[in-house]
Amino acid sequence: MDQTDEQRPMQKYSLNMAMAAALVGVVALAQVGAIDLYVQSVLMFMAINVIMASSLNLVNGFMGEFSCGHGGFMCVGAYVGSVLSMMLFTDSHLYGAALLPPQWAVALFPLVLLGGGAAAALAGVIVAVPSFKTRGDYLAIITLAVNYIVISAVHNLDIVGGPRGLTGMRPTIMAMGQVVDLPWMMIWVLVGATGCLFIIRRYVNSTYGKGVIAISQDEIAAEIMSVNTNRLKLITFMVSSGLAGVAGALYAHVVGYLNPGAFDILKSTEAMVMVYLGGMGSLSGSVIAAVLFTLLLEVLRPLQIYKWVIVPLILILLMQFRPEGLMGDKELSDIFPRLRKYFTFK
Repeated sequence: MDQTDEQRPMQKYSLNMAMAAALVGVVALAQVGAIDLYVQSVLMFMAINVIMASSLNLVNGFMGEFSCGHGGFMCVGAYVGSVLSMMLFTDSHLYGAALLPPQWAVALFPLVLLGGGAAAALAGVIVAVPSFKTRGDYLAIITLAVNYIVISAVHNLDIVGGPRGLTGMRPTIMAMGQVVDLPWMMIWVLVGATGCLFIIRRYVNSTYGKGVIAISQDEIAAEIMSVNTNRLKLITFMVSSGLAGVAGALYAHVVGYLNPGAFDILKSTEAMVMVYLGGMGSLSGSVIAAVLFTLLLEVLRPLQIYKWVIVPLILILLMQFRPEGLMGDKELSDIFPRLRKYFTFK
């Protein structure tokens, strides 16, 4: 083994260690109060938007489909995760006494996130099956319909609060804080965003991922080359919607209150804006776009409802002058070749 081969694993580990150190540093700054609660909330929403943008990019970018109902899957994950959290760790008037001691939330909270993600992944089957025979605008209509079906169903379910909304997730976070005084939601959100990017990157670079990219290029040619397009569509939609469900469960515990209206077409539009802003088929672009879009919403917050005039206008200008987005279909390692040794090695 030459020196270059010996250095490659070390370079890979150095990047992972640098990322881990950055995440620990952010948590440490939040713990000592160097980052106030407002900045913490912006960072958490930024990480949640990273999950939303990158998971939708898996379908709209890498697979070349057109889904515009991602907010519906986020809604499923948010409500299922909240219900699991309240049933397991919280005494509530809706679900009675907690099934487990609240202190166990420190170790079992990932099960809440996985439960929300699994429920959203199952909901993704509703979109995946029609995608076998529909594409483009027709699939977009189906995903939009699913979004409205989910919102209407939640509106009419009193067991999850109906139109009044759902509260009661805060005690779970407080119980974790009583065990160890740490900014637990900051930790879980950062871990969730990092895990989401890891899963999508490994999926895209896997054999399944190559088939997904083949579908985006030419579905008929992919079928001729023995790619099981229906199976790959099913798996990809489930992975994408499942990650959106994890984002929803994290969002529910960060906000502490859920209302079905928070996941309507505007939420799906936010995800699409981030995907097209960053670039179709670019994971790096999704991260950059999520960061910029979150900051833009905070800057425009004083304008209240008028920000939804400015945000679509930005999207229109983007489609006119740079339809490929900020990154196109490239990653940071393509623009800066020296980064390749840190991201890929044989």
